[in-house]
Amino acid sequence: MDVLSAIIFFAYAPALALLWYFYHEDKYEPEPKRYVMATFILGATLSVGVAMLLEAFLVQGEFGYALLPATAFYMALVAGIVEEPAKALAIRLPFKAGKMDGIMDGVVYGVAAGLGFAATENFLYGIGFGVGTTIVRAFLTPFAHATWSAIVGVGYGLKAEGKIQSLSSYFALAILLHFLWDYFAFLSLAIPSYYIFTILLIFINIALIRYFIMLGQREDLERAWWYWFVRR
Repeated sequence: MDVLSAIIFFAYAPALALLWYFYHEDKYEPEPKRYVMATFILGATLSVGVAMLLEAFLVQGEFGYALLPATAFYMALVAGIVEEPAKALAIRLPFKAGKMDGIMDGVVYGVAAGLGFAATENFLYGIGFGVGTTIVRAFLTPFAHATWSAIVGVGYGLKAEGKIQSLSSYFALAILLHFLWDYFAFLSLAIPSYYIFTILLIFINIALIRYFIMLGQREDLERAWWYWFVRR
């Protein structure tokens, strides 16, 4: 396997494997595969493109002057503020198409958008820093991006049900977790002991997404029983 093929494989294969897993967690009302894959592809293309463009203008880097200095705080803050709404652009496809009607749908489509974004991001890091970087990131960033986007996706799912009107709290939580993850990751480059906070955030992400999956499955099961009762 040549270097480019290895980068592509380790960038996209883990993300697609996670997508397969989360798609099959939607046991009672599975979503159309074409919409799930379309959300993944939009996350991998449109969302990444929008985020890269905005971040290039907001944080000083290789493109020269920008609005904010390239410190750990500002880079992490801009990443959260820019990338979560950018990934939400992909989630809006199934939302606008009327394919979302609950928590579990929001989890699936949110995960799809986040995993697509993470896969392309890891591919670009591999092009810039080598296949080893992509391999290391493949074990961390796909699940993290999937969790943050799932939070926003749950908000869209609840909005589609008419249970909430505003998505601000869901975006705020996703942005906060994203910011903390990037901030401590940047700090750990200079002081490795900061990795402990990244590890803590991994467990928080796992707990959150498991919680949302449990809520979504319970909601779908209750609805399935109701449909069965009405049809009888």
